[in-house]
Amino acid sequence: MAKKHRILIIDDSEPTIAGLEAYLGGKYHILTAINGRDGIRIFEKNEKRIHLVLTDLILPDLVGSDLVSLIKNRTPEKPVIGMTGWEYDPEGFEFKVNADLILKKPFEMEELDLALEKLLSEMHTKKIRSRATPKKRKL
Repeated sequence: MAKKHRILIIDDSEPTIAGLEAYLGGKYHILTAINGRDGIRIFEKNEKRIHLVLTDLILPDLVGSDLVSLIKNRTPEKPVIGMTGWEYDPEGFEFKVNADLILKKPFEMEELDLALEKLLSEMHTKKIRSRATPKKRKL
């Protein structure tokens, strides 16, 4: 299978990054960042080439919801998955964080895989629709 999507993984845990990279690396191009500021720098440098961001929501140098908001404000169509090990009330949490999906750590890799496929497919479908929709002319 040809790798066609590029995923940016942002997490302050090197073992988490290594595990995600090992699992997803055969299927996707992976970029990694060990903290929020590096994540922003890598995102800005590769914005057009990154298809999805997978980020921890509790980072030592940046509030995860701020990171998600920055990405979504710049590229609202780009899927963002937040990960957290903190206890939370899942009702409305995605809305509060502005992420497309929140995964509670620990999660099954198969759950992540299904989420990635779904969000990337939806993003691709939206792009096709936006290209196929004729632009309205002002009279």
